[in-house]
Amino acid sequence: MIDVFLDNGPAYLAGFRMTLALTAVAGVASLVFGTILAALRVAPLRPLRVLATGYVELLRNTPLTLVFFGMVLVAPQFGIIPPIGFWTAIICLTLYTSAFVCEALRSGINSVGVGQAEAARAIGLTFGQSLALVIFPQAVRTVIPPLINVIIALAKNTSVAAGFAVVELVATGRRLGQAIPGEAVTILGGIAILYLLFTIPAGLFATRIEQKVAFAR
Repeated sequence: MIDVFLDNGPAYLAGFRMTLALTAVAGVASLVFGTILAALRVAPLRPLRVLATGYVELLRNTPLTLVFFGMVLVAPQFGIIPPIGFWTAIICLTLYTSAFVCEALRSGINSVGVGQAEAARAIGLTFGQSLALVIFPQAVRTVIPPLINVIIALAKNTSVAAGFAVVELVATGRRLGQAIPGEAVTILGGIAILYLLFTIPAGLFATRIEQKVAFAR
């Protein structure tokens, strides 16, 4: 068993690095886009709220695999031809994950007392200023744990990219399984361990942050 890991160490590491790269880039992009969506969902203009709500509900209730198929097969019919591979995966993961980031942030915004927004308006702050200077700083503290959980889910969702020309952990395991069919269980076990090396520390960190937030309250 150990020999399989050692002999295929470079392949495992290459797949793991790709998974981490997908998680990091799509995670940052999702946080940015999700924050914009959250701001639109609480905006005073109803059309903006409806637009953001429609997007979030559509993406949250759509399988990620379908998002990939839509980008690869449907988008070119409208003249949108994404680069196959890494950046297509980033776009799809970002579009999908940002909806969950938005909902996590919106829950944090709703947890801030109404009096905070009223006080901000009373001193002459605009909606954008109130959101950025008063509401968001208070909301972020409470949503860090759920945001970390969203990133953990994103790391696991990168496995979908294996079916769309991206050689991450699952694609690496599939290739190794085809090359060494007698060691398929061992190879998949190694893939699972590498996922756990990321998800378990991240989960423990989220729990620790959640405990600190609860204590601060």
